[in-house]
This record gives sequence, structure tokens and C-alpha cells, in this order.
Amino acid sequence: MASEKLHIEAKKLLPGGVSSPVRAYAPYPVYIKSGLGSKIKDVDKKEYIDYCMGFGPLILGHANPFLIKNVKDQIDLGTLFGAPIEQEIELAKKILGYYPMDMLRFVNTGTEATMSALRVARGYKKCDRIIKIEGAFHGAHDAVLAKAGSGVATIPSSPGIPKDFTKNTILVPYNDTDAIESAIRENKGEIAALIIEPIMGNVGVVLPEEGYLDQIRKITLENDIVLIFDEVITGFRIGMGGVQSRYSIVPDMTTLGKIIGGGFPIGVFGGKKEIMDNVAPSGDVYQAGTFSGNPVSLTAGLSVIEVLETEKVHKKIDEIGGQIRKGLTQVVNDLGQNYAVQGIGSMFQIFFTDGKVKDYEDVKKSDLDGFMKMFRSMLKNGVFLPPSQFETNFVSFAHKKEDVEATLIAYEKSLK
Repeated sequence: MASEKLHIEAKKLLPGGVSSPVRAYAPYPVYIKSGLGSKIKDVDKKEYIDYCMGFGPLILGHANPFLIKNVKDQIDLGTLFGAPIEQEIELAKKILGYYPMDMLRFVNTGTEATMSALRVARGYKKCDRIIKIEGAFHGAHDAVLAKAGSGVATIPSSPGIPKDFTKNTILVPYNDTDAIESAIRENKGEIAALIIEPIMGNVGVVLPEEGYLDQIRKITLENDIVLIFDEVITGFRIGMGGVQSRYSIVPDMTTLGKIIGGGFPIGVFGGKKEIMDNVAPSGDVYQAGTFSGNPVSLTAGLSVIEVLETEKVHKKIDEIGGQIRKGLTQVVNDLGQNYAVQGIGSMFQIFFTDGKVKDYEDVKKSDLDGFMKMFRSMLKNGVFLPPSQFETNFVSFAHKKEDVEATLIAYEKSLK
């Protein structure tokens, strides 16, 4: 198999043979050659229905013709200038039209967006501590790679991160406002921000319980804490205005990524003017990047949003997502399995555990070996899923009814 040969070679050159850890799985990962619409092909020319979709950005599917044409036109004009460009203004206006931010800054990744948002919040509030949800992923920067220690203290979750970098990160469970209030009481006046994936997408799909997000907004306002919604995954996917629009919550800051780059590297952080005025060169909080505001990424983002606005994309992908969740639940029930099928809109996941999953502790109870056996069986049956129980499956505008039918047949075979 060509993928196996390539992985043997890659392991000599790249740590684990990959450029990001989740891409590594036994016995070797599939190497992808091309993608079109809802399908991808590997280097052995085997075709798969794709629900990884680049881990979320490809809401229009692979190689959308409108997007590709616009990107090619931009490449002919130039790929990088290191100077202001008109597309920055155009895309900023589009984004600010859907999200209750006064100002924003373009960066290159979701990691960069969350790292910068936390820095700005700390600079604005002039204090160091932050609250983070257990199991939430806000990128691979030091302050958010923390795990619970004694009480509200934290220790790094990766070697190479000094303890001083995470000592100001307080972890609380998802869907637990009592824990947030307790953390605030114990650290009165020391907390700059609370950062949260309003719908958790980096542990599968875990939804907020009724009133949870409203209560968080109330608590942070009462205690003068900056509320940051990390919508890198959910922004423009759960709807044009993301989770905050669907649940009618207005955070102080928002981070975005993935979809707004149309498959190219991008990130955004933004918020209230009084907060964003602290960002250099307007203020003293430093943030910079050579590739920030890249013309190719901005052009792709503008193209995606135009299609989302004109083609009723969310109506279609939400319907398909609902069909998959309904069908997969039926498959699980028919097989007498009590696995949890969860999701919202165009996002879905099956958890290899009993009953509803409401936080990270519930996800950790899943049968991880069982999930990976299913994943490898799905590959054999022509369906490519994100290779981890702790990831989310995504539907794109390119998926069709026949994709859903084939996917459910593959799930039934694999779950048996």
C-alpha cells in the first residue's frame, strides 16, 4: 500500500510521521491525494465520503469551483504583500455584520487567535488569571495546555511548559456554573477572562444545558470578567452568527477561524472597542504577524461567505446533519447498543459510552479502542471520519442524500 510506504518514510523525517498528532493512527494513516465535493481519494486511488472536511473549515466541500476560481485570480495578482489590502476591510465588514464585535484583527490560526485574545483581555483587565473549561481545546499555546491539579491549581499537560505558565489557568467542568462561581470567589479580583467553546467541538460534540450560557454571561458581567467565546469551530457553521446568535448571547470577545479562511490558514480575534483599543498600534498590548491579513486567505473567506449568504447552505447541511444523527441513532438502537449520538446542525459524533454526554469526564468514559476499531472499519467501507473519539464529524454543502445512505450502511456494518 502506498500510504504505508509513505508513512515509513515520513517517520524518518517528521515526529511520528505527521505534522499534527491527531493524524497519526495505527497501523498507519491514509495519505490523501485529492478531494472534490464530498469525496476524497487516497494515494492508492481509493475513494471515501469525507466527514473530516479538514477538521471543519470546508463547509462548501472540497475544491468548490467558485472559491477556487477566486483564489486563482488572487494568486495571479500576488500572494503576500506585508501591507494593508482592501480585502481586510471587506472581510472585516462581513464578519462584523454577523458578530457583535466593534473591531477585529486578522491572524493566521485559531491558536493564534485565542492566544492573542487572552493576552488582550489580561492587558485590558490588568490581572493574570483565566478560567478555562476542562477538555476544551483553544489551541496549542502554553497557557491553555493545562490539566486539573489540587483545588483550582493547574499543572501543564505537556512537558516543556513551565508550571509558571499554567499557574494562572483555572479549570472548571463544562455545564457547571457552581464551579465557576466557586473559582471566582476563591480568586476575587484576580480573574481577567473566562474562555469557552460555547458548544464543545474538540471532545466530540457536547451541548450546553438549558440556561448554562445565559448564566455564564450573567456571572461574568457581575464580576467584571471578560467573556471570550471561542467559535473557531462553530463560527459560520452553527449559523452565520455562530452559537452566540443561536443562543442570543453577546460575549465581550470572540475568536474565529476555519470556515472564514475557506480552507486556507486564518484566525480572527475581536470584541468591544474599549478592549480592542488596547491592541498595538492603538494600545500597548503587542500582537503581530507576517502572514496576518493574507490576500489568499481573505479572498477565500469572502468567497465562502458569499456562497453561505446566497445558497441557503445552512438549511441544507443542517437537514443532512439531522438525517445522519437520526439514522445513526436508529442503527445503534437496532443493534442493541446504548452509545450516545450527539450533535447540532451539521456537526455530529457517536460516543462509545452509555447515556448522554454532558462534559469532558463523560467523554473520557468512552471505549476509545472500540471507537478506533469502528474508525478503521469505516475506512474499509469507504467513509473517512476524524480519527479520534475526541473530534467532531462535519457535513458540507457538497454532501448528498446518497452520501447519507451509504454512510449509514457503513456505520451499521462497522458497529456490528
